[in-house]
Amino acid sequence: MSQPIPQVDIVVLNHNGKKFLDDCFNSIRETTYTNYKVYLLDNASTDDDIAYTRQHYPEVNIIANPDNNGFCAAYNMAIRQTTGKYFLCLNNDVKVKPDWLEPLVQTAEADERIGSLQCKMVSFFDEHEFEYAGSSGGMLDVYGYPFLRGRLFQSIEKDHGQYDDVASVFWTCGAAMFIRRSVLEETGLFDDIIVHHMDEIDLCWRMHLAGYNCKVVPQSVILHYGGATIQSFSFKKMYWNHRNSLYTIMKNYGTRNAITKTLAHIVMDYMAAANSMIQGKFVHARAIFAAHYWIVTHFFTILRNRAEVQRKRKVGDAEITQKMYPKSAALLHFVSGVKTYSGLMERIK
Repeated sequence: MSQPIPQVDIVVLNHNGKKFLDDCFNSIRETTYTNYKVYLLDNASTDDDIAYTRQHYPEVNIIANPDNNGFCAAYNMAIRQTTGKYFLCLNNDVKVKPDWLEPLVQTAEADERIGSLQCKMVSFFDEHEFEYAGSSGGMLDVYGYPFLRGRLFQSIEKDHGQYDDVASVFWTCGAAMFIRRSVLEETGLFDDIIVHHMDEIDLCWRMHLAGYNCKVVPQSVILHYGGATIQSFSFKKMYWNHRNSLYTIMKNYGTRNAITKTLAHIVMDYMAAANSMIQGKFVHARAIFAAHYWIVTHFFTILRNRAEVQRKRKVGDAEITQKMYPKSAALLHFVSGVKTYSGLMERIK
């Protein structure tokens, strides 16, 4: 007797995003995988998003969060209210391909040590260009700076199939993040303190600490509008990214690396701030200073959360850093002019 196919809970996060819902839900309706449930996770929309969804997409279950309190808190609530073997975070500003779920489920079912997967993410407007947020899988250098197979900081590559291999990555993008629910019992859920941005990197890091792996499955494709919630050059996005990057490495690294890599990260942040001020980009510098101020004023909170992570860890830093990029991706990009993921890889051969 054949095994029943596992249930996937597709949870679409939304806040006043009605303009995206038709593309998103109509594309999900075309999904060829048969055992899934769809949820609208509404973060206190002030428009009629919930009523519109109920009227036009009656198959979509509603999870109404009374507060717009960010990515982490909302998805944690949804995780507690759903039951599928797999939980899929999905942005509202995406269109999915009909056969997008099968490769994800097949890959996860073949290896129980996989904690999370992601799709290949291409531009909503040009399918031959990678999308900024997820591209074809997320990587992290040892100093805590993230980049992607297909996007190095602001340099976005065309998709010529160069990253179409199923590959191990350090993190999977929260805009389309396929999670094995049982892993969360070991790692804990998303960290509410992060709120949003770097949230998936923190969770994936904790998956690695628990002995799991993360992969990209490029045979699963979605089109992502991108930048629909917070613009990429806004003070808010830069603040959250700098704040949460430091918080994540301070919390998840072992003691020696937490000290040395944090200090190196701070130095590189101030180099970036100085360069921004020279160029008259004071918003970026102000975001860095505000992020560092938060770190200083919440130091004891960080220590408490760090103690909990370290108590649960099963894997040492020597194994974790093997999954990271061993040099500074930021310096190679901004100082040496490396523009692509493959260019970074050439520097360590």
